[in-house]
Amino acid sequence: MAIHLTKRLFVLINMLALVLFMPGIALAAPFQINTSAGIIAQTTKAARDSISFSEINLTPQQSQQLQAVRQRRNKEIQAVLNSSQRAQLAHNLRAGNNINQALKTLNLKPEQQELVEAILKFTNLKMKAVLSRHSLQVVQK
Repeated sequence: MAIHLTKRLFVLINMLALVLFMPGIALAAPFQINTSAGIIAQTTKAARDSISFSEINLTPQQSQQLQAVRQRRNKEIQAVLNSSQRAQLAHNLRAGNNINQALKTLNLKPEQQELVEAILKFTNLKMKAVLSRHSLQVVQK
């Protein structure tokens, strides 16, 4: 009987020590991600498909990653378009339109439209992946 009492006291003391010295583990407090405007750029409804980076302080490496993703997107879209569509796209972009506005003015065939939409969705996913890694790094600091 004395052995059982000793074991129970030992377990109770260990549990008490855990609760006192490691409250994060004992309480299993959930990790909350800071979603302030400075960490995660909030996009407007009109620009939902494009990501705004003006409020985010990116490292040079992350800026290069985003630039590489955009360049890859541009090359893939150029491969889908014919020469006259490429010229019209370049003209629209030089006129100040963003990529989505410039693509809407082109007369794309249905299969071209599907390919361009797939390229844009995939690009946005890649950009969001880079930004989510950035926001996790900011939160961990």
